[in-house]
Amino acid sequence: MSDCQGLGDCEDSRLHRLYEYLDGALPAHEVAEIRSHLETCPECLGEHDLECMIRSAMKRSCHEQAPASLKDSILGKLHGVRPEA
Repeated sequence: MSDCQGLGDCEDSRLHRLYEYLDGALPAHEVAEIRSHLETCPECLGEHDLECMIRSAMKRSCHEQAPASLKDSILGKLHGVRPEA
């Protein structure tokens, strides 16, 4: 991955920033930096495209809604409270 010097070592730091980029969680100057890097690094572009395909497949397959009882149970556990039966 020697082409990936624009994002640090382009190992874990690359993926972390790529996920933040796709989540819309980076400041504008970093978004521009990532976009520029993707234009010149086929390895990072491949990771980007793969993550986009995974996210798209997840969105298409997640049409079911969890029952309200499950939500209540999870929230109760998070708050350290037992849900009432």
